[in-house]
Amino acid sequence: MADSQSNNAWKFMVMVFVVLICAVDVLSAQIRYSVTEEMEQGAVIGNIAEDLGMNIATLSGRKGRLVADYTKRYLEVNLENGLLLANERIDRDKLCGPITTCVLSFQIVFENSPEMYRGEVEILDINDNSPRFPESVILLQMAETMAPVSSFPLESALDPDMGTNAVTVYKISANEHFGLKVETAEDGTKLVELLLEKPLDRERQSSFQLMLTATDGGSPPRSGTARILITVLDSNDNAPAFDSKAYKVSLIENSPRGTLVVSIHATDPDEGSNAEVTYCFSNRVSQKMPELFSLDPRTGEIRVQGIIDYEGASSYSLDVQAVDNGSPAIAGHSKVFINVIDVNDNAPGIKVTIVSSRVPEDAAPGTVAALVNVIDRDSGKNGKVHCEIQENVPFKLQTSSSGHYKVITSDMLDRETTPLYNIAILARDSGSPPLSTNKTIQVSVSDINDNAPRFARPMDTLYVMENNAPGASIFAVTAFDSDQGQNSYITYSFIDNLIQDLPLSNYLNLNSMNGTIYALRSFDYERVKNFQIQVQARDSGVPPLSSSATLDVIILDQNDNAPVIVSPTAQSGSAGVEVVPQSAGQGYLVTKIIATDADSGQNARLLYQVLEATDPSLFIVGLHSGEIRTARGILEQDSTTQNLVILVKDNGQPCLSSTATIHFSILGNVTEIFSERSNSVTNPEYVSDRNLYLIVILGSTSFIFLVTIVLLIGIKCKQDRNTPEDYNSPSCCSGLDDSKNSFNLRPTVKESLNYSMAGEIIRIPDAHHYSVCLSPESAKSDFLFLKPYTPPVSQDQC
Repeated sequence: MADSQSNNAWKFMVMVFVVLICAVDVLSAQIRYSVTEEMEQGAVIGNIAEDLGMNIATLSGRKGRLVADYTKRYLEVNLENGLLLANERIDRDKLCGPITTCVLSFQIVFENSPEMYRGEVEILDINDNSPRFPESVILLQMAETMAPVSSFPLESALDPDMGTNAVTVYKISANEHFGLKVETAEDGTKLVELLLEKPLDRERQSSFQLMLTATDGGSPPRSGTARILITVLDSNDNAPAFDSKAYKVSLIENSPRGTLVVSIHATDPDEGSNAEVTYCFSNRVSQKMPELFSLDPRTGEIRVQGIIDYEGASSYSLDVQAVDNGSPAIAGHSKVFINVIDVNDNAPGIKVTIVSSRVPEDAAPGTVAALVNVIDRDSGKNGKVHCEIQENVPFKLQTSSSGHYKVITSDMLDRETTPLYNIAILARDSGSPPLSTNKTIQVSVSDINDNAPRFARPMDTLYVMENNAPGASIFAVTAFDSDQGQNSYITYSFIDNLIQDLPLSNYLNLNSMNGTIYALRSFDYERVKNFQIQVQARDSGVPPLSSSATLDVIILDQNDNAPVIVSPTAQSGSAGVEVVPQSAGQGYLVTKIIATDADSGQNARLLYQVLEATDPSLFIVGLHSGEIRTARGILEQDSTTQNLVILVKDNGQPCLSSTATIHFSILGNVTEIFSERSNSVTNPEYVSDRNLYLIVILGSTSFIFLVTIVLLIGIKCKQDRNTPEDYNSPSCCSGLDDSKNSFNLRPTVKESLNYSMAGEIIRIPDAHHYSVCLSPESAKSDFLFLKPYTPPVSQDQC
C-alpha cells in the first residue's frame, strides 16, 4: 500500500510539472500564419482563440486587442468568433518590395493583465506580375566591321515578384548572327547582353528584327517581350573601349552636391573624329538616375546631383557609354556600381503601448506596465539600438523580441514613498556619433493598506499633578497613517490594563476620534506615584492594521504632607531627657533628629533648625543632617538642665513643618572614669594594696552617684504625674519612674492650611505626633520605644 501511495504522489508531481510547463508556454506563446498576397478584405487568416487554447468568451471578456507596429491596419481580430481577418487587400510587392521574407508582426494583449501573445503573418508571394521591359522596342546600330563576340548590353526586364516568380530565363528568336549572354550581378539582377556570333555584311542584310522574351519561374509561368531592331552601318568599325568593364565605387549617403563619385575613361583606336569620345548615360538608365548623378560628357566625371539616401536605396547601377564622332558613331558601354555607405542619420523611434496606467503597490516584480517598440531606419550598427530606462526607478525593460520590450516592475513599489513614476526611456543606436531618442511614460501606484498607524512618539512620559481636577484633559496622543482614503482613518483605544487592581477605565477616558485622554478622578501621589498605559491606534483598512504607544504616567507631588519625626519620639506630652556628660567637648554628638516626609523631591527635602533653646550658645543642630552637637565645651556654671525646641520643615511651596522638644541633663563623668580605671587593671596579680584601696573608693563613689540618679528620676516622674496639662500618658521607661528619662517630640503644622490647585480647594491633613521615652543611655542606643501621642496643634514658622 505504501508503494501505491508513493506512485500516486509521483504521478501527481509529474502532472503539476506538466501543467506548469504548459502555463509557461502559454504565457510566452508565439503563433505564426502564412498567407498568400492579394487576399480580399475580410478573408480569414486563422483562429486566434483556438490557436491560443482559450475559448471565445475568455478572449472577449478579457478585452483582448491587437497591437501592431505598422501604420496601416492590415489585420484585425473579431472578438465574437476569435478569427484573425485581413482588414484590407495586401499587396506583398508594395508592402515589402525586394525584401525576401515579408512578415507582419502583431501582439495580442489583455486589459489589466500581464499576459501577452506575439504573432506573425508571413505574406507569401504569388506570380501575379508578368516580366516587362522598359522599352517595347530596342534600337541598335552596328557597323558591319564589328568583330564577332562583340556584345551589346540590353535592358533587363522588370518583375516585382520574388524568388522563383521573378525572371529566370531570357530567349531570343532564332537567327544565325546573334545570341544572348546572361550573367547574374552582385545585387542579384540578371545582366543581358546581345552577342554578335557571326560577322555582318551590310550588303547582304542591312537590318535585323529579333524578338527578346523574358520568362519567370512561376506556375504557370508568365513572360514579356521586346523587339530588337538592328541597323547595320558601314565604315567606323571600332567602338570606344572603357578602361574597366565595370566601375565599383562607394559613396557616403548625404554627400553634398558636386561630390565626385568616379571618373570613367574610354579610348577609341580610330583616328580623327572617329576617335573623339563623348560620355553619356545609356538609354537603359532610369529617369531617376540623372536627378541623382551628373555625367560630364567631356571629362567623364560622375558627380552627386541630388540627395543620396541609404534608406531609399543602398546601391545604384549606372549604364554609361562612350560614343565616338565617327559616321556612323559607335558606342562603347560600361557599368558603374555605386555602393551607398550608411551614415547614422536616423534617430531611433519609440512607440509605447500602455497596458495599465495604475499598478498596485503590492504588485509582484515582473508585472507588465507597458509595451515598447523601437525602430531605427539605419542599417548595420547604425540601426542596432540599445534601449534602457534612464532613472533609478523600480522598473526595467525586458526584451521580448528584436526591437520589442516590456516595461515591468523590478522591485516592490511603495505608494507612500513615490505615488507617481515618470519612467524615462532612452533608445540609443550604435552609430558614430550615436543618435538617441527619449520618451517618458507615467505610471501611477495605487494604494493598499500596507502601513500601520505610526505614533509621533511611541514611548512618552506624561506628568500629572496630584489632586488634579476630575474630567480635565491631561494629554493627547497623535498617530499618522501614510496610506490614503479609508486606509488612513484612525481610531484610538486603550489596551486593557489595571491600576491598583482596578480597571484603567475607572481612572482615564480616551476620545477614540482625536486621541485626547481625560482623567476621571484625582490622583494621590502618596498612593500612586506612577503607572503605565498603552494606547492602540487602528486604521480602517481591510484588513485593519494597528500599532500601540506606551505612556509612562508620572504623578507629580504637591506639598500636602508635613514632615513626620520618627526619632527621638515623644510620649506623655513631656520631652525626653538626653544625658550629656559634663566633660563633653565642642562638637560632641548628643543625639540626632530623624524625620520623614511622604512627599518627594523638594517637598521632602528637610531642614533642621533650633527654634528655642535654654542656652542658645550651648547646642547646635545640623541644617541637613539633624545631628545635635555641643557648640562649645560645658562649663561648671552651665545649668544642668537644658531644653531645645527643634523645627523640622520641608522645602515645598508653601512649606510645612513639625517641631520636637528635647530635654538635656548634664551629669558628671563618674561612669566614664570608672570605666577608664577598670580598663587599666589588666593583670590582677600585680594589684597592690594601694590599688585595692583606690578601687574600693571609686566603687563607693560610683554607687552613691547611681543612687542619686535613681532618686532624681523618681522625683521627675512624680512631677510628671502632677502636670497633666503637659503630658497625656504615663511614663513608659521600662519601670523607671523618673521624668529625666523621657522627652517629648511635638511635630506641628499650621492648622487649617488650605491652597488651591486646578480649581480645587485642598485641605492639608493634621501632622502626626509621637511621644518617646528613652533610658539614660539612649543617646548611645539604637532601640526606641514608640507610643502614639496627639498633642494640640501649634502654629510654626517656615
